[in-house]
Amino acid sequence: MHSTAVIFRRELASYFATPLAYVFIVIFLVMAGTLTFFLGNFFERGQADLQPFFSFHPWLYLVLIPALAMRLWSDERKSGTIELFLTLPISMAAAVLGKFLAAWAFSGIALALTFPFWITVNYLGSPDNGVVLASYIGSFLMAGSFLAVGACISALTKNQVIAFVLTAAVCFFFTVAGSSIVLGFLQGWAPEPVIRTIASFSFLTHFSAIVRGVIDLRDAVYFASVIGLFLFANAILVDLKKAD
Repeated sequence: MHSTAVIFRRELASYFATPLAYVFIVIFLVMAGTLTFFLGNFFERGQADLQPFFSFHPWLYLVLIPALAMRLWSDERKSGTIELFLTLPISMAAAVLGKFLAAWAFSGIALALTFPFWITVNYLGSPDNGVVLASYIGSFLMAGSFLAVGACISALTKNQVIAFVLTAAVCFFFTVAGSSIVLGFLQGWAPEPVIRTIASFSFLTHFSAIVRGVIDLRDAVYFASVIGLFLFANAILVDLKKAD
């Protein structure tokens, strides 16, 4: 745990040592506000909730999280510092977990900075703050899932652009897996159990359930499982690719 904490502090500090952190946060906040107030018709709906705000989070993460995750390991491999990094007296698990938790904490900071939306909706009406809190938790868990996928793919290549594109593609599949886009293609030839299994992979389905104010244990376990699975794959890939 000490090694993980050291890597966590090092990586989190590195975000704020460059303009990356500030650019990411500004873009996230501006896009969230634009989508909420203009496309989401926040004021025109006349309802005291943050449903328009959270409904766009999967699509915001689909663009921004791959940009955050693409440098996690590909940058280390491209610069050749991965071998030096892994010669430190730390375990592979600590290195992978520390990097991931730093990126996840950073995305959590960006998410927390949207608190003016929560203040605004409370000023304008009387929202169910329990639902809003559950939605923030769901959004944070979903961001972690996107990041875990991105970290795993980042370990595959030295090229950050390739890492970004592949992460966006994989995350897009996980996002729309339960939609008619995918299920409509499968219906008619795929067995029903296969269709139900693929539909259960959808980030959107599990996140939408949480946004309704119900944190089902199955949804929490799903996001935790995705994070755990991809971090495990991340550790294996880093170990395999460290000498490349």
